[in-house]
Amino acid sequence: MSQFFQIHPENPQKRLIKQAVEILRSGGVIVYPTDSGYALGCHLGEKPAADKIKRVRKLDDKHNFTLVCRDLSDIGVYAKVDNTQYRLLKTFTPGPYTFILDATSEVPRRLLHPKRRTIGVRVPDNAIVQALLGELGEPIMSSTLILPGESDPMTDPYDIRDTLEHELDLIIDGGFCGMEPTTVVNFTGDVPAVTRVGKGDPTPFEV
Repeated sequence: MSQFFQIHPENPQKRLIKQAVEILRSGGVIVYPTDSGYALGCHLGEKPAADKIKRVRKLDDKHNFTLVCRDLSDIGVYAKVDNTQYRLLKTFTPGPYTFILDATSEVPRRLLHPKRRTIGVRVPDNAIVQALLGELGEPIMSSTLILPGESDPMTDPYDIRDTLEHELDLIIDGGFCGMEPTTVVNFTGDVPAVTRVGKGDPTPFEV
């Protein structure tokens, strides 16, 4: 049976944030709001928790998790960023974008694209996520909360609780935060390439 925290979307309660991070650190799987919908998250080093997310979403081993980071310094630990990429990241984070970058050796092998050693990273513009990341001190391994057979993510924390309370350790109700996925920009080629158009404006990356 999962716990259910109602956290203020603009002024997150520190006590609840600390409890949520304790659940992450102890290997729990949580649902939390971002700037483009609700997501499933777990601690970076917890393979059993990542496997649970795969079971909930019925994902295969080829699924790429995203590292949800607090800021550019976090990204720089886990992804290789050149000067041009850094300037773009600085301009468009935080925001509803996922950036595909070449991974550093800090990223566990099981999280990498099997052929290209790339990783997806993002910095959400959401006070609850920022508070969680600040307390945790490292990225959250994350996947959009889309159930098997559905094309849209779940948006109502109470529906999430009714459906998944026996699968998860914590559901954070942070209010409505949208249902449009992030825009995905691949930075691993010669020029940036938009591979999915979502909430973030793709225009600045289109050549």
